[in-house]
This record gives sequence, C-alpha cells and structure tokens, in this order.
Amino acid sequence: MGFDGSTVFVTGGAGFIGSALVRHLLDKSGIFVVNIDKLTYASNLDSIPQANGHPRYAFAKLDICNSAGLRALFERYKPAAVMNLAAESHVDRSIDGPGEFIQTNIVGTFTLLQEALRHWRTLAPAERDAFRFLHISTDEVYGSLGPDGLFTETTAYAPNSPYSASKASSDHLVRAWHETYGLPTLVTNCSNNYGPYHFPEKLIPHVIIKALAGEPLPVYGDGKNVRDWLYVEDHAKALRLVLTHGKIGETYNIGGRNERQNLHVVQTICDLLDRLRPSLHGPRRKLITFVSDRPGHDRRYAIDASKLEHDLGWRAEETFETGLLKTVGWYLDHEPWWRAILERGYQTTRIGLVQSGTAAG
Repeated sequence: MGFDGSTVFVTGGAGFIGSALVRHLLDKSGIFVVNIDKLTYASNLDSIPQANGHPRYAFAKLDICNSAGLRALFERYKPAAVMNLAAESHVDRSIDGPGEFIQTNIVGTFTLLQEALRHWRTLAPAERDAFRFLHISTDEVYGSLGPDGLFTETTAYAPNSPYSASKASSDHLVRAWHETYGLPTLVTNCSNNYGPYHFPEKLIPHVIIKALAGEPLPVYGDGKNVRDWLYVEDHAKALRLVLTHGKIGETYNIGGRNERQNLHVVQTICDLLDRLRPSLHGPRRKLITFVSDRPGHDRRYAIDASKLEHDLGWRAEETFETGLLKTVGWYLDHEPWWRAILERGYQTTRIGLVQSGTAAG
C-alpha cells in the first residue's frame, strides 16, 4: 500500500527527525505533506529548504495539545495517515523541567489520538482500512543494557529519565487506542539519530560547533556510555517503509547497528575536523574534558533491527564512519544555518545537573 496522491500529517515536522522525513517525502514520494509544528526552540523551518512554494506541502503552526485546532485540520485536509514526531526530546532538559515533556509527549499524543480516532470514524470503509497512525518513539523506553544483548520489540519497558518515561507512556497510549478502539496504529522505536540540521544541544552537533570554536569538549562520566547511531536520512526511509508496508498493531525497532562509546564519537569528530579544517592550535582531542555524569545516565543502548530488516527489507545505507563524515562536512558547509541558531540566543552551557533529592521544576 502506498500513499502517493494522499495527504499525510507529519507532526513535529520542523524538528530534526521530522524535517528529514518531510524532505524525504517531498523528494521521493507523491505524498501531500501537512507539517504540524508549534515551533519550539528546537524547531526550524529552514531545515526544509525545498518546502517554499512546493505544491505538495502545507504548514500549520499548532500545538498537538490543541484539540480544536487539530480537529479543524483533520476536517480541512482529511489525511490518509498521521506520522507523529512531535515531542520534547532532550534528556537533560527533561531533568530540569519534566512538565513540558509530560504535556507534549503524553497529553499531546493523547489529544492527537483522540482527534485521529474521531476523523477515522468518519471515513468510508475502504478509507478506514487504508488509514494509518504511525507513532515515532525511542529506544530509551527500554532502559539500559549491560555489556551484552540488544533491545528487541519484546524487551520490557524500563525508562530511567523523565523524557524516556514520557515517551514510554505515549507508546502505551498508542497501543491502547489500537486494542480498545481499533485505530490502525504502528509504533517505531529508534536508536540515536544524527545528521544534517541537528539542533546544537545534541552530542554530535554540540561537539562539532564547540570544537570549531576551540572550546572545551565535555564528555559525561568516563565516556564509555554506548549508543547505537542511526543516520537520520536512513531513519526517514525506514519510517516511510513502515507507514506503507508495516503490519497494523506492530512495533518496529530502527537501529543502525553502529554501537560506539561516547568518547569514541567525540574523538572521531576531532580527528575529522583536524583533517577537514585544521586548527592553528593543534589537535582538537586536547579539548576533551571529562565532566560529572548525567543523573540516571543509561549505560548502553543497542537496537536489534532484524524484524524491520527481515519483514520489510530495510537496511541502513550509512555506516557510522560514512554518516559522520557527511555530517561533519554538512556543518562545515552550512555554517549560516547553525550560526543563526546561536545568534537567536541559544546557550551551549550545560543543563540537567539536578541532584537526587532536589525538586525539578
């Protein structure tokens, strides 16, 4: 089943993964995209350069907690599918201020599900059968792995941060709306994304920008925390595949099979920058500074993407090395994009240091 010629809602389409998905749908499909985003600090419509004047694109500035606004959009556009990427996603921010995460990730998902269900019930039988609600989530809902093993779709949830707890809650809501009301839903859980247009608060762009400025490069704890890295454009391709060919009610894990220690990631960025844009002050590895660990910092994540690979035929095209080279090159070639974010007042100072027993706002 394909959605070419149909309208698809992409919530959070001005965010990092959302904008990659919108770019992919505009460039590689015949889908009419309605991008629904409330434009938070991390949103950036400049991340979709081809959207301006595109005949298959519309933008709606809206919070997914706004049920009346969502209902008006459903009635106006009558979408054939919803892809929900609207979320607060930064773990450190969730430690300092969990309320926004509860509101957007849980209440927002509930509100979107309710309005999608209302819309779905108005459709003709054939349209109801074709409708899909795809909820995009994270591997962090599974908690932390030891030195061995992989997260699968049947791994028990054990979230350890306010962010991952809010995403786990939203996943459960989506499952319940399928089981209770029959809404045709799908869920994906992905590993750490990276690539072009990534907001500077996340590890890889944060390190690139600080290294270019010759500033200290903070590494949490001993730097041996492991993440499985997924190039964002590979993720966008996987999401379209799940939307069109995934089995209703199923969960699909999306990972790049690229496990790396955080310290290795930072060292590799330093080496790439030394090669591509040498510094007069010498190798950038000397900028690496070990700092106090994040509270509740999960030790290791690793995704088993076998189900997606075997059932739907998806494969990550980028290795960590090829993807990181592309990413570093993109930030060097697109300095105006990230400098504009810094000039709008974004601060690269550390957050998320609340200690045990200290109340979070």
